[in-house]
Amino acid sequence: MTANTEHPARASGPDDFIEAGTPEFRRANLAMFFGGFATFAMLYGTQPILPRLTEVFAVSPATASLSVSGGMAALAVMLIPASVLSDRYGRGTVMKWSLLLAAVTAFASAFAVNFHQLLALRILLGAVLAGLPAAAMAYLGEEVVSSAQGRALGLYIAGNTLGGMSGRFIAAAVTDWSSWRIALAVLGLIGGVAAAIFWRQLPQSRHFRLRQAQLGRLLSDARALFADRALPWLFLSAFLLMGAFVGVYNYLGFRLSAAPFSLGQTELGAIFLLYLVGTWSSAWSGQLADRYGRRRVLWLMITICCGGLVTTLSMHLPVIIAGVAIFTFGYFGAHTTASGWTSRRAGERRALAAAIYLFGYYLGGSMIGSASGVAWAMGGWPTVVAVLGISVLCALIIAVRLRSVSPPLPAGFANATPC
Repeated sequence: MTANTEHPARASGPDDFIEAGTPEFRRANLAMFFGGFATFAMLYGTQPILPRLTEVFAVSPATASLSVSGGMAALAVMLIPASVLSDRYGRGTVMKWSLLLAAVTAFASAFAVNFHQLLALRILLGAVLAGLPAAAMAYLGEEVVSSAQGRALGLYIAGNTLGGMSGRFIAAAVTDWSSWRIALAVLGLIGGVAAAIFWRQLPQSRHFRLRQAQLGRLLSDARALFADRALPWLFLSAFLLMGAFVGVYNYLGFRLSAAPFSLGQTELGAIFLLYLVGTWSSAWSGQLADRYGRRRVLWLMITICCGGLVTTLSMHLPVIIAGVAIFTFGYFGAHTTASGWTSRRAGERRALAAAIYLFGYYLGGSMIGSASGVAWAMGGWPTVVAVLGISVLCALIIAVRLRSVSPPLPAGFANATPC
């Protein structure tokens, strides 16, 4: 890597941001869409086949779920180091290498001879994947004109949702038709194709400014972020919401594969097609946030999420599926809104803010997702919903509180009135 990969010294004018509707905007969206697609397809590849892994490796459901939560925990831990690298070497450079190395690791996980090897490779996958989400929000915040940032971020997260859906469905279907090893190898190949598209299409950074990786600066930036009236609460909401989301999808398969539903592997994989709802929700909520403001959208999306979670308590399969769809819609709308809010509010510290937000996001998925296994063992699905419901309700309280937090004033405008 070279420090000047993205020309940090280049002068940028007020009119050279990426505008909506331009070829560069389409290229950026295409690259970020495929990057997000591959990230979630590879990261969650084992989630729909957890029941199969419990049989193949003779482990408990909670242990099998570590193949998901272990990778998420590693990703969470590596986010801040990856954000420091992106400050030093450039957003694009870090994202490109992250995606390529992740594709190689995902492919290698298909050849694990025991669960310990599989878990080690899944943890390594999460660690190398960290570079893309750590730099993605910062790249969009720096390069895309402010009026189109919500739309661009919504499309990036739509890629995340479509990748999560497709990766889970492909893994489930290929496992049903052949084996889990072939399924993971296919996901690695998909990651390789996405990496090639990303390298070719991502526009060069124009507004990136090199920031030296100094511990003092990092600590100073972190103190400033946590002193903000809104950002620490947004970080916490990411922890709570992602934890609930992973908990639902980790143990939904165990519930629906058992009596009285007794769904097969491909049928369980089809449940993840509900991610299409999240894809639409991400793009739509990004536009709503640009138009009406994030403080007016966040609490509404979390309320929808709450309603969907409660609906999954039904014993009727169509109602359960509807509840999961509503939950998914609200979750991705809330995540798009909160992550975009974090990037806008953090200003020049947006890379570190994005890393902290995503650290909470993936750590919540790992910790609450794994804790849901204890809830499942204690009382089945109703206990899982009770535990996850507490998380979502806490996130809703945070969102309501954030409605009264004013936007930060622009530098040099101490007497301005916040909009």
